[in-house]
Amino acid sequence: MLTRIVRMVFRPEEVSSFLENFEKNKKAIRNFPGCHHLELWRDFSEENIFMTYSYWESEDALNNYRDSELFKSVWSYTKALFAEKPQAFSVKKMQEVEK
Repeated sequence: MLTRIVRMVFRPEEVSSFLENFEKNKKAIRNFPGCHHLELWRDFSEENIFMTYSYWESEDALNNYRDSELFKSVWSYTKALFAEKPQAFSVKKMQEVEK
């Protein structure tokens, strides 16, 4: 399992456009083959900073999504709204500490 975190900083006036587009596409992204989980996070203090947090079956599954028309459409719209270059991290869980 691969966890993908993408941090995005939007121009403040574009936040509502981003959120509308996310709402429109979130089910298609979540139901893309190989995607097992999708969350949208908002920074606690900075209202124009968001992160997507997703689980992918494998790196190949993530790359298939990144090569898809769905991704190309969503990303081309989204990147026009950025105030800063996005940051993406692909990670795997090392351990979970129980109480």
